[in-house]
Amino acid sequence: MIETTAPSGKSEDRIGADGRPWPGFAEAFSVWARIALMSFGGPAGQIAVMHKILVEEKRWLGEARFLHALNFCMLLPGPEAQQLATYIGWLMHRTWGGLLAGILFILPGAASILGLSWVYVTFGDVPAIEGLFYGLKAAVLAIVLGAVFRIAGKALRGTGPVALAAASFIAIFGYGIPFPLVVFAAGFIGFLSARAGSEMFAGGGHGGKGDSDAGESLLGDDSPQAATFRSMAGPALGAALLWVLPVAVCFLWLGPDNVFSALAFFFSKLAMVTFGGAYAVLAYVAQAGVETHGWLQPHEMLDGLGMAETTPGPLIMVVQFVGYLAAYREAGTLDPATAGLIGAALTTWVTFAPCFLWIFVGAPFIETLRKNKALSSALAAITAAVVGVVLNLAVWFGLHVLFGELEPVSLLGMSLPGPVFSTIDPLAAALSVASLLAITRFKASPFLILGLAAAIGVGATVIA
Repeated sequence: MIETTAPSGKSEDRIGADGRPWPGFAEAFSVWARIALMSFGGPAGQIAVMHKILVEEKRWLGEARFLHALNFCMLLPGPEAQQLATYIGWLMHRTWGGLLAGILFILPGAASILGLSWVYVTFGDVPAIEGLFYGLKAAVLAIVLGAVFRIAGKALRGTGPVALAAASFIAIFGYGIPFPLVVFAAGFIGFLSARAGSEMFAGGGHGGKGDSDAGESLLGDDSPQAATFRSMAGPALGAALLWVLPVAVCFLWLGPDNVFSALAFFFSKLAMVTFGGAYAVLAYVAQAGVETHGWLQPHEMLDGLGMAETTPGPLIMVVQFVGYLAAYREAGTLDPATAGLIGAALTTWVTFAPCFLWIFVGAPFIETLRKNKALSSALAAITAAVVGVVLNLAVWFGLHVLFGELEPVSLLGMSLPGPVFSTIDPLAAALSVASLLAITRFKASPFLILGLAAAIGVGATVIA
């Protein structure tokens, strides 16, 4: 049975493995709020902030325990940094602690994106606002390219991973194969490879050693009591109902063709296949939101990513911007701003509610999951395929940022977007190249780069 500690519980009476009193819920609130407000810079930056505060400063858990939790979250669909916060919150204060940490991690970004979305649709035609997003888009392109280099350097070791990455890029960019199919196919290949005894995708960075933090941190070697399927049935059913209920209400009340139903269904589906981090998922969101549903334009998708890059919280929060624009433009009898608010809230709910389900239900079985070699190989194969997926996103962004016009090109049965080179934007190209050099060569802060690019964009637009 899983233990829970209510907000008013007596965790203060508990003594940690290192002899210190266990932090109360009020202290936990303060710590998780601080982490949430500092969670800029994407998953890597967010995980680094948590490590600095929770491991180095507060010593709530040790290095091995932190990596143990991170490895588990890497196995799950969804934003790993938010899930890591939820998982550690759950370890420290059980269910209430997980809810506190996970919700606080989301709130600052959600509020920021909501406000920026309203500004975008209300004042988007103001030259200064247009210049702001012009500069952001050029810097975002460089950040995505930097992500390709980082992921590739870690994931593509050997001919098998390289071939899988190339195949995933061709499948998505050239033939328009949906992102979920690419993910599941890669995972299946990795799984079969391990079952056949191949070491092609062995390890993949998802394994981990046992904990060795006893006496060095509050948590030490303490683990939740082993769960059984029977004990998890109640929490699993409750979490699943909270996720599915809004989707069912939309379909039954509004019908499947309503924009709210479409948003609820699409982003619920997205929540189940979001392996590989935000950049990989955004390729799927862009493909569906722009080309399939017509909720927004390519340049607007870039603007939304720029918002997510410059606000705290998970990068995947850009989906809230997509939900806002989709509902705003298909408001029907509702006030557009009200419809946008509902669309943003609904999108955020169905995107993040499953994250709590995965943690509360899956975390008790962490050791079983982490020791499964076939599963580890499947995740390593997915990581390799994600390189191709993120490269697709970078090329897609690059074409729309750097060129004013595109024309279709046919090659080997593929329909490719070809650039019209006479329509290249020199300033956007210069900003992108400079930003990429700053990131890769000088290790500049992405937040600083985005700020400078936005300022240059505003200046150039106002002067013009």
